Amino acid sequence: MTAEVGQPQRALKVAGAPPHRVHLSSDLHVGAGEFVVIAGPCAVESAEQVDRAATAVRAGGAHALRGGVFKPRTSPYSFQGMGEPGLKILAHAAKRHRMPIVSEVMDASQLPLMLDYVDVLQIGARNMQNFSLLRAVSKVDRPVLLKRGLAATLEEWLLAAEYILDGGNTQVVLCERGIRTFEPALRNTLDLGGVAWLKQRCKLPILVDPSHATGESTLVTPMVLAAAAAGADGVMVEVHPHPENALCDGHQALTPEMFQDMMKLLPAVLKAVGKTLFGAPQPLRVGA
Repeated sequence: MTAEVGQPQRALKVAGAPPHRVHLSSDLHVGAGEFVVIAGPCAVESAEQVDRAATAVRAGGAHALRGGVFKPRTSPYSFQGMGEPGLKILAHAAKRHRMPIVSEVMDASQLPLMLDYVDVLQIGARNMQNFSLLRAVSKVDRPVLLKRGLAATLEEWLLAAEYILDGGNTQVVLCERGIRTFEPALRNTLDLGGVAWLKQRCKLPILVDPSHATGESTLVTPMVLAAAAAGADGVMVEVHPHPENALCDGHQALTPEMFQDMMKLLPAVLKAVGKTLFGAPQPLRVGA
């Protein structure tokens, strides 16, 4: 990563520094050798839908609940989210299942409302370089999950994170969700090479979103396992109780059964790279 002369680069690793932890809630952190799973529907559609999704992902081992209530859609005629009623639904499900909430903020004007309900503020790919929004979230006491832009380089992504860090908010998590390339077979191209590159140079935790990257539910589990092998600190996946009826991105959402199968496969890959699921017993070291 290049830098302007004399400017600090807070996202870069400092030699000998301990891993940078970001606290997603009082009892959940990411970035220190344990793997975090965030799961839930793309969009909040109803109380029943969210509760069923939350029940399934909690039972499967997820650590945090995701769900969108403000949806930046390509078409103005697509479902745009439920707004505050959706936040209330999320909050009720999260309290019942004891999970922190991750949800997207699209505009600085939404922050006061979001802060009443949301534990982790997500900035989506389309807003990665919305500099006024980056400056706004840099002033709040809440972790920020920053997704990579559709065509952003790794340097541009890190510099977007610098806007948040420079404003005083050190609780930043990066999220790779695929970039737009010439390949039309998949929704996006998942850059796991970029994840490995960042893990060597960047001190911020890095999650991977294979749902948006592939656009196909059957490809999510293989990419979750690959992300774990590449060194990611966690994943964020979409889970819907009935993907065929989803109002948003149903084709890339896992069913509860698919999510549970994914979670059964994950520990073996994590063990191979010296990690565990967050909250799982740590493996004994030889000679300990």
